[in-house]
Amino acid sequence: MKLLSESLLKAMAASLNVEENCFLDQCGGRGNMIARFNFYPPCPRPDVVLGVKQHADSSAITILLQDKEVEGLQVLKDDQSFRVPVVPYGLLINVGDQVEVMSNGIFKSPVHRVVMNAERERNTLAVFIMPDVDVGIGPVEKLINEERPRTYEDIKNYVALFFPSYQRGKRPIEAAKISQEFH
Repeated sequence: MKLLSESLLKAMAASLNVEENCFLDQCGGRGNMIARFNFYPPCPRPDVVLGVKQHADSSAITILLQDKEVEGLQVLKDDQSFRVPVVPYGLLINVGDQVEVMSNGIFKSPVHRVVMNAERERNTLAVFIMPDVDVGIGPVEKLINEERPRTYEDIKNYVALFFPSYQRGKRPIEAAKISQEFH
């Protein structure tokens, strides 16, 4: 997972024509990988129960191994939820809020949720690649210009914003945004 996440972050940087370690360097030397095994039992009322409410990940990136047969992940686009098809044994990579900040909003952290299934259980494994909380993150300087002004403040310990915002149904990334009325 460490090699995969490092390769992904380097490839993402290279796709933007910036120094390949720029995202990796912001993750710091003491970043964490947090693995979460999720079990969603069958639910007789999937129309009224969510497995996980709507949110975006606070990570730099998230690597998800979905259940090989049962769908449940949905992404939000234009205020509408769309199902994410299962690719058996495939890994789904989500950009997290922290890479959205580092990329100055070029890469977007998708808002998503998990819905339940009435007949079948669902198992997933999510691995969250988390930057070192003692190292600040911010937009890469080469990604800030006249056409794309700085969108986010530099921020330290982004995760500390996440859970209080999540509990209130708000996106923590909004707290990191620079007010555009002053620009």
